[in-house]
Amino acid sequence: MGQIVVTVALTMVLLGCDGSSQSPAVAGFINQTRHSDADLQAIWKGAQQSLAQQIDLNPLQQLSKSVSADMRPGDPRALTVEPHQLLVAAEADVSPEVLFAATGEQRASPTGMIACPQPCNVRYSTAYSFYQPELTKYASSWEFSGNNFDVILEYEFENHILNVLGYDMKWR
Repeated sequence: MGQIVVTVALTMVLLGCDGSSQSPAVAGFINQTRHSDADLQAIWKGAQQSLAQQIDLNPLQQLSKSVSADMRPGDPRALTVEPHQLLVAAEADVSPEVLFAATGEQRASPTGMIACPQPCNVRYSTAYSFYQPELTKYASSWEFSGNNFDVILEYEFENHILNVLGYDMKWR
């Protein structure tokens, strides 16, 4: 009987020694940026607030096809959605030569663009997000470019929130 108690106690101690106060399933971000978790959480809160006020469901379509905005009223449920092990990481900017060869667009280095893998609606972007697994990648040159980093990540975080809430993400 004593051996069982010791075994159970040791198991509980070992399970509780992960070095954090939250379990990995609850953790908000897998932060591979040069910003703090608090910075990412503040950007997430901005995305929540924005979507609670108003939702634009087709910004990409507006850029590519000159169509009207598909604006919706804010969704207060956005305020309750939290990130769960969302990987946020930089990716090296694509070179000016690669960008020009693929698109005909000339940009100086750093280009501020990364390749956006399928099923993206665009070939190159400043950032992109996937939902399974949850991740957001952005061009590394934006990391400390004024408030642009915040704006880019807020848009991507909005996409994560809208996805959780069941919105059509085709043109986001």
